[in-house]
Amino acid sequence: MLRVAIAGVCVALVATVASGAQQLPVQNSGQPSIRVSVRTIAIDERMASDLSLHVGDTVHVSAAPDSVGIPVIVGAITRRSADPAEIARSEYRVRMHLDQLQTVTNYGDRVDRFAIATRDTAGTTAAIAAVNRVAFGFHAYRSREIAVETSKTFQVVSRFHRAIGVITIVASAIFLLCIMLLKVEERRRDVAALRLMGISAVSVVRSVVIEAALVALLGSALGAGIGWIASTIVNVHYRAVYRTPLAFALVSPSIVMFAVVLSVILGVGAGVLASWRLVRTPPLTLFGR
Repeated sequence: MLRVAIAGVCVALVATVASGAQQLPVQNSGQPSIRVSVRTIAIDERMASDLSLHVGDTVHVSAAPDSVGIPVIVGAITRRSADPAEIARSEYRVRMHLDQLQTVTNYGDRVDRFAIATRDTAGTTAAIAAVNRVAFGFHAYRSREIAVETSKTFQVVSRFHRAIGVITIVASAIFLLCIMLLKVEERRRDVAALRLMGISAVSVVRSVVIEAALVALLGSALGAGIGWIASTIVNVHYRAVYRTPLAFALVSPSIVMFAVVLSVILGVGAGVLASWRLVRTPPLTLFGR
């Protein structure tokens, strides 16, 4: 049987004493067999995978690696949530009944932290005020406040990514404008011929703008497809490395819509600027005469 030391395991407290016990026979020399109540625990899927554990297996848990510990039965295998704060952590997680954990760790009637669920915002405010009035040595906080404090690192990373995105968009806009100017400049003779045939400047501009919009739409579709494939590869790889359901790359409908709209606006703007520059030039000048 496997022995698990609590000292090397990140234990998530479950404040319940519901019976999850089973009876196992114990043989004593010269005495009839007796049955001992064995409680159940829940382990995370990372631990189950690394140690080849399954539901129904019997293990020993103890507060130190060299102690005997108590036998328990794996009653459930839990899946970790998509929490960015746990990506770099490689420890295992075990869920035990509260009285069972107190027995193993010999911690007594003490806890490091606890959570209170309330029905509404008013109940949360009243509970925090009541706890802080009678508490000594600790302070009660809303879960939202704790999340903000623990997520500051990720907020910095998010701002950094947003800055990179803005720089990329600006550079892409300049690049698109230059490409459109060169593309329209190559068609100066065609524009001159259309003008000499009596085609109005507005019609020429409209045709160039429609072409630029179509090119922008096709480019957006191609870019969205490449982004989706790249994000899928990134997620598959890093989810396997860190064994987490967290999405490391995300291509959402809002992101795709923003990219398409921005691309069309930039493409149309570049087409208008480039074509209007040509139609304002005399046709003979465009022919080089």
